[in-house]
Amino acid sequence: MARRIPAGLLVAMAACLAVVLLAGTYGPIGPFVHTVKQAAAMEALTGDKQGDKLLEWIEAEAAKRSQPPIDAVIDRVWKAIPEYEGRIVDIRATYLKAKLIGSAPNSGEGFPWVYRIVRPKVSLKDLPTHPIYRGNAAKPAVGLMINVAWGEEYLPEILRILQEEGVKATFFFDGTWLSKNMDTAKKMIAQGHEASNHAYTHPDMSKLGAERQRQEIGKTEQLLKQLGVKNVWFAPPSGSYNDQTIRVSAEYGLTTVLWTLDTIDWQKPAPEYVVAKVSRKVGPGSLILMHPTSTTAGALRGMIKAIKARGYIPGTVSQTLSPERLEDRL
Repeated sequence: MARRIPAGLLVAMAACLAVVLLAGTYGPIGPFVHTVKQAAAMEALTGDKQGDKLLEWIEAEAAKRSQPPIDAVIDRVWKAIPEYEGRIVDIRATYLKAKLIGSAPNSGEGFPWVYRIVRPKVSLKDLPTHPIYRGNAAKPAVGLMINVAWGEEYLPEILRILQEEGVKATFFFDGTWLSKNMDTAKKMIAQGHEASNHAYTHPDMSKLGAERQRQEIGKTEQLLKQLGVKNVWFAPPSGSYNDQTIRVSAEYGLTTVLWTLDTIDWQKPAPEYVVAKVSRKVGPGSLILMHPTSTTAGALRGMIKAIKARGYIPGTVSQTLSPERLEDRL
C-alpha cells in the first residue's frame, strides 16, 4: 500500500518547487511573477488561501504608490521638456513576493513592492524640434554639464572629485581643444563620463550661415566618432543659437541643449558662493553649467553634496533627460 505524504510536507514541497521555478525563470527570486495568470498558477501550486488581509492591504496601498506617466511638452519658457515614465504596483506579483519572504502589511520601506513601468504617450520625438533647458521636474535628477574649450590644468582635480564622489558628468568639447587633447578625452570617457559636441572653434552660432554651422558641428562630431562616441547632444557656445542652429544640429541627430543654472565660474567667484547658489536654486531636472576653472575645482565637491542633500541624484545630461525612472525598474 502506498504511504500517504503528510499535508504539511506537501505544502513545503510545493513552496520549494515554486521558488525553483521562479529562480529558473527570472534568476535568484528575481522580479517573481508579473502576470495574473502566473500568479493564479502559483497560488494553486502552494494551496495558500490565508492571504486575504495581505492582498486587501496591498490593493489599498497600490493606489497611493502608483504614479502616472508624464508626456513631453513644449513649454513657453523652458522649451522642450522631456517625458517621464510612470509606474503602477503589480499587485499579484507583490503579493506573491511578500508571501514567499514572509512580509506583513505595514512593514515599512522594507515591504517588497513590485512595480511595472508605464510609458508616456507623447515623447520628444513626437513634438517639433526645440532646444532643451531642463529635465522633467518629476525626476529627481540633476545634470552636470562642463564645457571644455580652453586649458586642462584643472581637469585632473575635477575628474578626481567626480570619481571620489561616484558621479558622472557630461563634458561638451570644443573641437579645436579636443583635436589637441584626444588622449585626455579618452581617459575621461574610460572613466564613464559622457562626451558631447560644443562646436569646433567656439563661435557665436547665431551669426553663422547654415554651411558654416554644419562645419562647426560636423568637424567636432567626427572627432567624437573617432573616440567611439555615439553623441546625441549639442551645446552652442555661450548659449547663442537660432532656429537654423536647431535644424542643423538635428541633421546630425543631435538635440540642442542649454542650461537651467549657470555657475558663471569663468568670472571666478569664490567657490563657497557657487556652492550656496547651487544649493539655493537647484531643482529636479536642473542642468548646471560649469567650465574647467579654479572655481569649479574648488566648488564641485560642495555642489555635489548640496545636490544630494536636496534629495536629487547628480549625473550626466543623458541620465537627467532620459524618461527612465531612477528607481523601481524591474
